[in-house]
Amino acid sequence: MSSSGFSLGSALSGGIDVQTTVNQLMQIQRQPENQLKSQQNTLNNQVSAIHTVTSALSDLQSKIQVLTNLNGQLGAQTTVSSNTSLLSATSDGTATIANHQIVVNSLAQTSSFYSNTLATSSTTVAQGSFDISVGGTKKGTITVNATNNTLDGIAKAINAANAGVTANVVVDTKGARLSILSSTSGAAGEVALGNNTTGLTFTEPVIGQDASLTVDGIPISSGSNHVTGVLPGLTLNLNGADPKTTVGVGVTPDASQSAAAVQAFVTSYNNAIQQVNAQFVYDPVTKFSQPLQGDTSLTIVQQQLYSAVSYTTNGQNNGIDSLAKLGITANNDGTLTVDSSKLNAAITAQPSDVQNFFQTASTGFAQKFNTALTSMTDPTTGGLQVELNGITTTLSGLANQISDFESRMSSVQTDLLSQYSTINATLQQIPLLLSQINGQLGSIG
Repeated sequence: MSSSGFSLGSALSGGIDVQTTVNQLMQIQRQPENQLKSQQNTLNNQVSAIHTVTSALSDLQSKIQVLTNLNGQLGAQTTVSSNTSLLSATSDGTATIANHQIVVNSLAQTSSFYSNTLATSSTTVAQGSFDISVGGTKKGTITVNATNNTLDGIAKAINAANAGVTANVVVDTKGARLSILSSTSGAAGEVALGNNTTGLTFTEPVIGQDASLTVDGIPISSGSNHVTGVLPGLTLNLNGADPKTTVGVGVTPDASQSAAAVQAFVTSYNNAIQQVNAQFVYDPVTKFSQPLQGDTSLTIVQQQLYSAVSYTTNGQNNGIDSLAKLGITANNDGTLTVDSSKLNAAITAQPSDVQNFFQTASTGFAQKFNTALTSMTDPTTGGLQVELNGITTTLSGLANQISDFESRMSSVQTDLLSQYSTINATLQQIPLLLSQINGQLGSIG
């Protein structure tokens, strides 16, 4: 009897580790929650992958839209002058590709006046007034009184009158003079000062006159040295005059800008298709698959991208009917490669055909690709966006389930700690009870 009591006492003498026991039980209780979290993690990875792909598609669309811009990089032009000291030119991208012969006979001049010299800008002058006319039309009367009868004061009064001129005080070693300059160049800006009772005298060193030039043999006059409207889309900047010199001005495609826009599209396309294709990679050894492996919406996007770059106008545009004719070819991995020499040659030799291939309304490559991308990335109906909205809803539901589960687990843990603490207390009392029983049994023996 004594031996049996000792054995039971040894086995139960230490009680139990309540916290470890409860933790082990809670691991079993949390298995459903772990499944929810695993599902949550999978969906979050899908969200991240969709964002990566849609971001690449958005960048691609921005590059395609550059190619749809009729006045953008694809239609950029550059101008060349044979004598920039006399003439330079700039194009807005709509000028006709051509060469022009221009002679600058005389420059436009801006009418100006200056007054007689006074000791300083603050030297007083006689009170009175004078009229200012521009282009034969009276613009205002300047009154000189005790508040402004200095050159400084008169200049301020002129500038405040909004009379089509600007005034300044010019000071040198001889003294101060009032300067008046027309705000309009050419004959239309010719200034006249009349009815002067101030005692100041005025001299006109420069008479307003129009520029005189010939463009391809046609005589032209211009009130400005920046001549617009004579050649549509082209601004002629007159820098000097020489009636005996003919300046050649050429308008040509800016192949560097056009090629840069096309290359930017190709680079962005390659990034987009690589992001898409990466989701279909499967490792048979590790059995690891990407978040969007086998995703139907992504498969459709992949097919649309491949279809878009294989577009052809079937012989239209004088042979520029596909990307391949521009030196852009597809690789085995779905990306594109640009033959820069072939692209530049096409842009230089057939600029309008290249532009038409990309930009012809509804049938141009860039126009159609932009429409396809709009469908892919539509925030309401785009396949990936619809899928993303569904995943977001599911994630919200999972978050609520996990939150509710956590609340239940907190109660379960509290109950288990209470139960096993009671059990532990009971087990810790057993050795004392066994000792008492053994004692009693011993006295009986």
